[in-house]
Amino acid sequence: MLLTLAWGALFFPGLFALCTWALRRSRPGWSRTDCVMISTRLVSSVHAVLATGSGIVIIRSCDDVITDS
Repeated sequence: MLLTLAWGALFFPGLFALCTWALRRSRPGWSRTDCVMISTRLVSSVHAVLATGSGIVIIRSCDDVITDS
């Protein structure tokens, strides 16, 4: 479990930094604020998709979600 936490702690900030860097290089006319805002939304969207996917996996693997553990 700690390994998953460590990977998440590296993946999401790394994705944010990579997106910000790529946007600043590909769109030099955009301000830093614009690049950070788009990067934040992209990372948030990736996080939401992963959370939804894990929720679907959990729900599909349990017969009764309320009583299964």
